[in-house]
Amino acid sequence: MGRPDPEEGQLPAPVKPPDGGWGWIVLLGCFVITGFSYAFPKAVSVYFKELMKDFHVGYSDTAWISSIMLAMLYGTGPVCSIMVNQFGCRPVMLIGGLLASAGMILASFTTNIIELYLTAGVLTGLGMALNFQPSLIMLGTYFDKRRPLANGLAAAGSPVFLSSLSPLGQVLLEKFGWRGGFLIMGGLLLNCCTCGAVMRPLDMGMKRKMGKAQDKYEAKEMLPIGGKSEEGISTTDGTKKGKKAKKKPKKGKKLLDFSIFSNRGFIIYTISKFILVLGLFVPPILLVNYAKDTGVPDTEAAFLLSIIGFIDIFARPACGMVAGLKWVRPHVAYLFSFSMLFNGLTDICSARASNYTGLVIFCVFFGISYGMVGALQFEVLMAIVGSQKFSSAIGLVLLIEAFAVLIGPPSAGRLVDALKNYEVIFYLAGSEVVLSALFLGVASYCCLNRGKKEPPQENNPSAGGGSDTEEAESDVQEAEEHSSNNHQPAHSTDNAMAAANEEANHVAEEQSGEGGGCPAGDGEVLARDGCNADQMVERDSF
Repeated sequence: MGRPDPEEGQLPAPVKPPDGGWGWIVLLGCFVITGFSYAFPKAVSVYFKELMKDFHVGYSDTAWISSIMLAMLYGTGPVCSIMVNQFGCRPVMLIGGLLASAGMILASFTTNIIELYLTAGVLTGLGMALNFQPSLIMLGTYFDKRRPLANGLAAAGSPVFLSSLSPLGQVLLEKFGWRGGFLIMGGLLLNCCTCGAVMRPLDMGMKRKMGKAQDKYEAKEMLPIGGKSEEGISTTDGTKKGKKAKKKPKKGKKLLDFSIFSNRGFIIYTISKFILVLGLFVPPILLVNYAKDTGVPDTEAAFLLSIIGFIDIFARPACGMVAGLKWVRPHVAYLFSFSMLFNGLTDICSARASNYTGLVIFCVFFGISYGMVGALQFEVLMAIVGSQKFSSAIGLVLLIEAFAVLIGPPSAGRLVDALKNYEVIFYLAGSEVVLSALFLGVASYCCLNRGKKEPPQENNPSAGGGSDTEEAESDVQEAEEHSSNNHQPAHSTDNAMAAANEEANHVAEEQSGEGGGCPAGDGEVLARDGCNADQMVERDSF
């Protein structure tokens, strides 16, 4: 047996997350995409007064622009998952950047509010959705050990861009009007295409190369010792072609993997996240009006949101660093539960704030807890389902959250109009967040205890300690076991090849000294394949 060709015969090593290198460029792109996705719908609100004057509509009519953007961001999650699974992250992000930019550019030429809904709302919202979800998928592909820190840094893009786009929009409005501002904003959104271009896939062509290398290597190396090599080659090739023809229908990739609903950790996460979103966004939406009703001046009331944003910028990366610690990461689900509990109690305590100082203290603690929730929400989901099913999981989760977004804030607004009391709304929103925290913590604890009693072959995903590297290694091991069951094992290193050659020669010499027969103990095991010393050595090595 000769040494395998390193380009053709040797199987490529499994791709592991680099946790750095080009991954930092991917992280920067994810930072920008997250900032645009979450901050842009809020930053557009600076143009609402001018739109009301030009189109002769009310504030509620213009507010639908931001609502449609957010609805597209959340509600099109399954569509994004299907496109990512079918075409990959980079093409989807490039198309999304073009759609987002085209939506704002076309919006600058609109003549009525309905056209704004279709352009700035639907088209731009869809484009940002096609950028946001694939960027998170690529972030989980490039980072494993440093993934909590990477998620925290990427999530910091939301407050950074919010504090930047709002003043920029005001400047553009004063100098160029709302039409010129929309046109320039559309040009800025073209940066999403740049971010999509840097999302280089790690496993590009790996499966195709593995298949070709395995076929060539097995045909050359897995032949019986002695004659009839040509027959062995033809037989092996024929067998492989037959098996490939049979397995072709099974290689189709699922566009949307609904099997994740069989994961108890995913069910717990989805239910808790739905309850969380019902009350999470209510306090920042009503905070300014609540402060004005307590007698706070308009400028000071608006400054409260700036305090939350400034604290949020530092809270998200700091929480990501804490979540990445060795003794914290296996329990990241409980840290997420604690952050939600912290946020809910902050809302409840703020209901009794009656002066500006109390509201400032509330904003500080709310910014910390809100940043913790934002930094951990997708890290927990990645830990539960793994990187391979994350594309389907996040799409389904965002779709479910879309219903909560459409229920929570509007219902709170109606209660304010009916009760004329903000205190009850803050109590209700805080109670919903606390309920989601308790549900996640208690349910995860029960599932973890139940998982310990089950066989160790099933790893409980809700523990948060799963590693994408371990998943990749397990997949490679399964592939090797499958090839060994077909009596076509393959070597991965030259050292293993040399050891197999020496041991095969030794066995052949012993057999020739004994008369060339098969060993009695192995006769039944190797009866189907004949007396093949190489295969016997391979079985022992595995």
